[in-house]
Amino acid sequence: MSELTITLLRLGYLVLLWVFVLSAVAVLRRDLALRAPRGRRRTADEPSAPAEQSAAPARAAAKSSGPTRLVVTAGPLTGTTLPLSTSSILIGRAPSCTLVLDDDYSSSRHARIFPQGDHWYVEDLGSTNGTYMGDERVGGPTHLPPGVGVQIGRSVVELQG
Repeated sequence: MSELTITLLRLGYLVLLWVFVLSAVAVLRRDLALRAPRGRRRTADEPSAPAEQSAAPARAAAKSSGPTRLVVTAGPLTGTTLPLSTSSILIGRAPSCTLVLDDDYSSSRHARIFPQGDHWYVEDLGSTNGTYMGDERVGGPTHLPPGVGVQIGRSVVELQG
């Protein structure tokens, strides 16, 4: 082989190497951008910001006699307690969830528990294995009274006072 052929092969190899490195960097940047925290989106069943601000004092008064915490009563995280506030609680395997379950039977964004007015509701977020309140499968927003267990994968959570 001539020196020109060897030089062209080396140059081609170097170009392919740089294409590989730059594509790997592009994939890493895209993955990191997908995991970056974003602003919380409001769903159709949640009140808008002004209504939510005006309802905040009423909610605080209502919660003083209602449930004050979410407790895991069964499963790997038994005994874990989350204080309730005016924001919703997202439950699933994703690190961005409020309650992160290390459970093969729960989805990454499995369910959410949220306040509306004086009551708390549970909603399944399209999970594979479903969310159950007693023996009933939860689909859309369903009223969640205190003391009633909600099964998410192998875990059971309930509102307590």
